[in-house]
Amino acid sequence: MAGTLVVHFGHPMSSSFPTIPRHSITTSRRLLLPSTAATITAKAKLANLSAQFSAAPRLKAFKSTSAMAELPKTMKAVQIDQTGGVDVLQYRDVPVPGDLKDGEVLIKNEFIGINYIDTYFRSGVYNPPSFPYTLGREGAGTIAALGPNTPSDLKINTRVAYFSGNSYAEYVRATSDKVMPLPSSIDTKTAAASPIQALTALTLIRESHPVQAGDWILVTAAAGGVGLWLCQLLKAVGAKTIATASTAEKRELAKQNGAEVTLGYYEEDREKFVQEVLKITGGEGVAAVFDSVGKATFDSSLKVVKRMGSMVSFGNASGPVTGFALSRLTDKNIKLLRPSLTSYITSREELLPYANELWKFIEKDGLSVKIHDVYPLKDVKRATEDIESRKTTGKLLLEP
Repeated sequence: MAGTLVVHFGHPMSSSFPTIPRHSITTSRRLLLPSTAATITAKAKLANLSAQFSAAPRLKAFKSTSAMAELPKTMKAVQIDQTGGVDVLQYRDVPVPGDLKDGEVLIKNEFIGINYIDTYFRSGVYNPPSFPYTLGREGAGTIAALGPNTPSDLKINTRVAYFSGNSYAEYVRATSDKVMPLPSSIDTKTAAASPIQALTALTLIRESHPVQAGDWILVTAAAGGVGLWLCQLLKAVGAKTIATASTAEKRELAKQNGAEVTLGYYEEDREKFVQEVLKITGGEGVAAVFDSVGKATFDSSLKVVKRMGSMVSFGNASGPVTGFALSRLTDKNIKLLRPSLTSYITSREELLPYANELWKFIEKDGLSVKIHDVYPLKDVKRATEDIESRKTTGKLLLEP
């Protein structure tokens, strides 16, 4: 007796897709040659099954397979092989980052932000984790590839800003907890200039010293990137800012960005600076100092902090503070902080509320960033010399 072969045809992705259990196939000991008609019928069914397979959708094991195929193998980047002066900066070809891990995205940079901290890594004030080391910590562009398990609001071609290492390059790998989707109202230049400096300023007034309306606040280097954001944000929340800057031009810029009063540094007579601040505040002093200059301004800034106020040191532009005795804080119960943005924002849950607040300040309160200049990525040495000269105002950007 001839055997019987039973096969049910269904869509290959549906529950009716054919399975052929062992018990559904029975055969006799003697094979029977099929007739010509049976052969034609079988071939037709096989052709139909093949067509169904071809038309069926395929499951994607990696969300960015098609995007990855379009990426170049190499890109331009700025790296250092050792610490030192601007001459250690190398503009070279390097591999495009690949093998994205869970939650990682690959971003094609449109603009890259320059920050003073970049010079610390280049010069050796901070130690790079390894060599060669790609400099940079922020930028903005579009997502070019996605790793597994990325948040649903991050898709291929999504416009984003980010703060993440190794940004001096055409492409950068970033974890999703450092990536912010951009509203359509925020242009890419503004976005690239904002992540570190604007979010630093925002966390300073929200976390380091929660600023209240009416507070007097002293901001050093007020015409720099963070300084201008601080002037605007402090004005927006109702505080009064005493802004210090080295030139009349810079002081005027700080005033245009919301500073109540501007002062020079009184480098030849810092005690006069102290007396000026006390006079402005009615002898009480300031509720907080946000100081990014460091060694040159720290001592006199500490003297103008009022009782139970805050001395917030977040930069070393003139060199690190050394030889400080903690007992100096005792008389007025002053709080001394050395905050960092990456310690305030450690997850996407912490990032997005700050990002959304920042975009609202820009959209509704008219906050803006002054772009000092945009340099081609290959001109990074000139850009670095400019920021280290302390003659620039506002933000410097690189363009790949």
